[in-house]
Amino acid sequence: MGVRLIALDIDGTLLDNRWQLSEANRAAIAEALRRGIEVALVTGRRYDFAMPVARKLDSPLTMIVNNGALIRSKEGQTHLRHLLPRSTAEQVLELTRPWRDGAAVIFDRPLQNQLILELLDPDDSMRYAYYSRNKEFIGIVNPLESCLTEDPLQVMLSGKVEPMRKAEAALGGASFAEEFSRAVTCYESKDFAMIDVINRSVRRDRRWRNGQRCADSHAKK
Repeated sequence: MGVRLIALDIDGTLLDNRWQLSEANRAAIAEALRRGIEVALVTGRRYDFAMPVARKLDSPLTMIVNNGALIRSKEGQTHLRHLLPRSTAEQVLELTRPWRDGAAVIFDRPLQNQLILELLDPDDSMRYAYYSRNKEFIGIVNPLESCLTEDPLQVMLSGKVEPMRKAEAALGGASFAEEFSRAVTCYESKDFAMIDVINRSVRRDRRWRNGQRCADSHAKK
């Protein structure tokens, strides 16, 4: 049986370490599509943050985003969506209060208020560049729990590696840990890590960067 599907991560796979799409990768995808092979982009990015990359490829694509919580076509047709129950998101935010400065709640909404923060700090050297590229999607709500008027796609935590290890351990030991899955992405060389808390039906495996293991995702079905 021939190849029917190619699933590609975006950062560090489709894009190089300067976040550029090489002509070789562009040509390889075009050739795969010419042969009738479906191509999917699989990423922890939000749909709208992944779309600038998708637009560089002149072809139909399936977008598996938010670490698998949302599947949508490049043209905007939603195929599958797993929301995190609001009650679970509230418990996650309460449990991870010590790491609140790096917390965000992400919703499946058009443009405004997709990414909700409690504070947008221009002196935050770890995150502000990302926030600046996503300003049109960001809303500020304080306290953060007040934004939970509907089920979100995920709760995201980010920060230096050691604090995120502690946050991940707290989540793993939570009495309600069976109610969610979590995906951990760690960049040891940059001393930066992210934890995505998503619907429990979305299975995630361990993620690696720079050959270093940050923590297990311990994803639950």
